[in-house]
Amino acid sequence: MEWRDQGVVLTVRRHGETSAIVEVFTPTRGRHAGIVRGGAGRRLAPVLQPGAQLDLTWRARLEDHLGTFTVEPVQSRAAVLEDRLALAGLNATLGLLAFLLPEREAHPVLYARSLALLDMLGPNDDWPLAYLRWEQALLDDMGFGLDLTSCAVTGTRDDLAYVSPRTGRAVSRDGAGEWADRLLPLPLAMLGQGTASARELLDGLTTTGHFLSNHLAPDLGDRPLPASRARLIALFERHF
Repeated sequence: MEWRDQGVVLTVRRHGETSAIVEVFTPTRGRHAGIVRGGAGRRLAPVLQPGAQLDLTWRARLEDHLGTFTVEPVQSRAAVLEDRLALAGLNATLGLLAFLLPEREAHPVLYARSLALLDMLGPNDDWPLAYLRWEQALLDDMGFGLDLTSCAVTGTRDDLAYVSPRTGRAVSRDGAGEWADRLLPLPLAMLGQGTASARELLDGLTTTGHFLSNHLAPDLGDRPLPASRARLIALFERHF
């Protein structure tokens, strides 16, 4: 069995004396693991860094075997190491992908969105908003997308300001009424309308975080979300 593709390194762990088990996210094979011979050595260890883009060839005797990767570097994202906030964004993105993606299931649209986000980290000041919208896309791709098209109560498309924590549907100010304090915030940026203030960004991440933690994670065995996401939110709060 053999295939070739490009992929982003999600995790790396040592295997034996000199090898490494590398988990990657590829457009056609999804989250996929394999052994890299010599991956813990001086030549390949700097290449196998989380977030790095690799050209991959996977081989195994049978399809359900772990198999081995041969790798060639395509793009390093080591520049984010110089930016604490961008590094936290990288770790949160990779951590959620490694945690949530089914093994060996293609998600080409999410792959493209993830690649675009990783390329924005650091040099582009708009990447925190891109990260919020990436979490929306992640929920959507995993089958837990929010329905923000119209108010769940009145049917109107105007003045949408909240999200139902139970159904994920938008609610207008009029539709919320006295229940507003029990609903989640819906900043305009989540509707694709312009940029986001610091408060709106954090409000949006509160909403996506609710559905990641209380809807998607329980569907995968009720494990807690990776700590890397909480660290990113904490850094956002201090930074802004």
